[in-house]
Amino acid sequence: MESAKRAEAGSSTGLSEEKKEREQKEVCEKPFPLEACDDHEEEDDEEDGVGASSCFVPGPLVSLKEQIEKDKDDESLRRWKEKLLGCVEGDLNDQIEPQVKVHSIGIISDELGEVNYPLPIDRDRNGNVLFTLKEGSRYRLKLTFSVLHNIVSGLTYSIMVWKARVQVDRNEGMLGTFAPQREPYVHVFDEETTPSGVLATGTYSANLKFEDDDRRCHMELKYSFEIKKSR
Repeated sequence: MESAKRAEAGSSTGLSEEKKEREQKEVCEKPFPLEACDDHEEEDDEEDGVGASSCFVPGPLVSLKEQIEKDKDDESLRRWKEKLLGCVEGDLNDQIEPQVKVHSIGIISDELGEVNYPLPIDRDRNGNVLFTLKEGSRYRLKLTFSVLHNIVSGLTYSIMVWKARVQVDRNEGMLGTFAPQREPYVHVFDEETTPSGVLATGTYSANLKFEDDDRRCHMELKYSFEIKKSR
């Protein structure tokens, strides 16, 4: 009898231990209420402004004339904007898209001095070859351009050069951001040196391109130049 009671007690003890283990397992496997925490974090982020950039939508492009007219009742603020932009209200219109107008391309060198060619290039007058330089000579290109209607941001240039249909050089860089103004802008490129050697002489073709940060192409100019032997 005593052995039977001990067996029954052991069995009941084992069942109770198994029950406890099941309850502990259920508690451990029960997920935490993360959704409530996430909601509070999102609310805090919205209040603090964190994460707002992921939902940021830029406003529509507005013409400079409209921006100035918003403050037409404030004479000092209007004059400050005109001075900042380098233009007056009478020079602006309602066109929103900026426009870059290139007036001339020039070359500066010890050999030629400074020579400027108005655009578009007169092929009948200047021929296919825009300029001729000696091998190993230093030169700089010069551009004169105006910005119309609106601010142009991230204006870049690229110059690709070919000889006998083989690309031999590529140069690109950032010009900057420009606002409309009455006086044209003048940009002189970094100094370059023409190649030298037996294979350097001959006629080269080049392509000059202007683009902004919205990938708008404002100008694409194709021209040729010649490198001759130095004596």
